[in-house]
Amino acid sequence: MPTPDQRPVEDLLRTLAPQVLGTLVRRHGNFARCEDAVADAVLDAYASWPGNPPRQPRGWLTTVATRRLVDGLRSDAARERREAAVAQEARLFAPAADEPEPGDDSLTLLFLCCHPALSQAAQLTLTLRALGGLTTAEIARALLLPESTVAQRISRAKAGIRAAGARFAAPSGPELLGRLAVVHQTLYLMFSEGFSATAGDDLMRSDLTTEAIRLTRQLHERLPSSAETAGLLALMLLHDSRRAARVDASGALVPLAEQDRTRWNGKQIAEGIELITATLTNNPAGPYQVQAAIAAVHAEAPSNDDTDWPQIAGLYAVLERLAPNPVVTLNRAVAVGMARGPQAGLALLDELTESLAGHHRLAAVRAYLLERAGQQQAAAEYRAAARLATNLAEQRHLTLRAVQLEQSTGTVARCRPR
Repeated sequence: MPTPDQRPVEDLLRTLAPQVLGTLVRRHGNFARCEDAVADAVLDAYASWPGNPPRQPRGWLTTVATRRLVDGLRSDAARERREAAVAQEARLFAPAADEPEPGDDSLTLLFLCCHPALSQAAQLTLTLRALGGLTTAEIARALLLPESTVAQRISRAKAGIRAAGARFAAPSGPELLGRLAVVHQTLYLMFSEGFSATAGDDLMRSDLTTEAIRLTRQLHERLPSSAETAGLLALMLLHDSRRAARVDASGALVPLAEQDRTRWNGKQIAEGIELITATLTNNPAGPYQVQAAIAAVHAEAPSNDDTDWPQIAGLYAVLERLAPNPVVTLNRAVAVGMARGPQAGLALLDELTESLAGHHRLAAVRAYLLERAGQQQAAAEYRAAARLATNLAEQRHLTLRAVQLEQSTGTVARCRPR
């Protein structure tokens, strides 16, 4: 685990690695070899930089990764001619000490990972790895898949890009639109992993949310007429606006009902509401637009008690029709429980027992609704949720709720969704 001094360096490397990978793939091709070279350069940087990154960290990483690429090719005797060509490129392209930072190829890299030669599942997995910087285990948890399956997908995706002879160039026209859905899904999952990390000590990974917003903003600037791109950007901004209020000074999770709304980012809220209002006014509603509308209802409420829960429940019903998903139903159960009473929300959970078996959020929502209903088994459900959670901040919060209920001697404390 990184120390406080190491954490800023780790965050910087997470941000720079996808950009350097894009630069290397554009210059030299061979996605798999370039990814290995960047990974080696990041390890070198992590060992060399603590507390003192170079003046141009991205240039440093690019140079070291290029050298690693050349060294890797040099070890392959059967590719001597290619080694010589790449070595020449390395001499031509290696940045001088005073050379400006290279351009940002991240969006082009994103579209390369979403190449039509790959299955949609492979596109999504490769992008989360290359641009999100997620480990195989983190991707497996995010996609609810075995880790071995994810590892195989990554390997096949790299081979597929190589076999297709994919060029490092941003698509246009129908080709661009054909890749847009998986690009949206990938950016959404990247942001979601940053907003609620599946594992580790911290509730959030701001490096992922920041990168997802940056890439989505670039995509929106390129495709201003894409309603779902605008909706996705609005959704991210509205959720991210609560970042400062979601944990306390010790890093403990603060539920939505207990958050200090004066700490919410008003600039992000205003931008998000403006985006989603304009988009919904001029376009049929899509899944990301509906989710952004839900986030806007939360953002506009002056307090938790003033939240329009019936409207949120109605929007989740619309979302469930547009994009059926067990997690959508789970969120609708919370909204219905707030709007019509906890028993109504609990009734919706029965259909999720199989699809979300072993998922801590199902147990957490059941515990919350049972608590609102004044049921004693709420504490046991909170403990069950804590055992299933892999994020330590969530584990601690769920365990604390159980302890508080067990100590309440009949006076049930109130809890709200975060």
